[in-house]
Amino acid sequence: MAEQLRLMHVHAHPDDESSKGAATTAKYVAEGIDVHVVTCTGGERGSILNPGFDHPGIIDNPELITEIRRDEMERARKILGVEQDWLGFVDSGWPEGDPKPPLPEGCFALVPLEEAAEPLVRLIRRFRPQVMTTYDEKGGYPHPDHIKCHEVSMEAFRAAADPTRYPQAGEPWQVSKVYYHHSFNYARFKALHEAMLRHGLESPYAERLERFRYDEEWENRVTTRVRCDDYFHVRDDALRAHATQIDPDGHWFAVPWEIQSEAWPTEDYELVESTVETTVPEDDLFAGLR
Repeated sequence: MAEQLRLMHVHAHPDDESSKGAATTAKYVAEGIDVHVVTCTGGERGSILNPGFDHPGIIDNPELITEIRRDEMERARKILGVEQDWLGFVDSGWPEGDPKPPLPEGCFALVPLEEAAEPLVRLIRRFRPQVMTTYDEKGGYPHPDHIKCHEVSMEAFRAAADPTRYPQAGEPWQVSKVYYHHSFNYARFKALHEAMLRHGLESPYAERLERFRYDEEWENRVTTRVRCDDYFHVRDDALRAHATQIDPDGHWFAVPWEIQSEAWPTEDYELVESTVETTVPEDDLFAGLR
């Protein structure tokens, strides 16, 4: 019998697993692949981004946001059909101002790398994924927790395979392939924008494209496009589970599924580490492993 395939996604906050690669997740779960989501922080400093969200007591007790976001994550986990673990670090928040204020003491972004990587090494060695996804060196966007998530993921990827590192954290395990998410790219936004206009609909991407800085090198970093449009509805259901963060009437849901399928039916990744032979471009995160 072929070895069970396993995929691990490492994310910064609850809701990231549903806004980045969730349709890919649902596709692989439907194929019988084990998928494990790791969430680095509890999202404790996240703002309520859904104008329609209402919860009794949250104005008087803002600490409720931690409990609420854990409940949201549990709903999303069930929708996606994944296993999920918290690394237990505290959200760093989004620093605002010029100059930006110092990050809060004890937050995830300030935890020493050796300390921050240890719980992820334990999870990698326990779950033993062949494939892992995380963020690029800029965090996908420059939130301090996303950048730290990248650093921790890559450190843990290397350390998990090294028997001299974290010897109390389980038997060493070599992850075969590591990918970066490429959710936000000009080509995708432009394709969806033009498809909406062709269908006589208002595009939610018009303003974003006007201020988007095209980066040819960045656009060409994608190596792997996973077709997963049959699972866009699962992605959207998981997103809606994060009711504090996602406006159900907002831009996330403005493009009908059939138009998304026509214009951009894939979720996109960059292969950055591989111990197996594979040829890019790929259409499967498990290329070379099946």
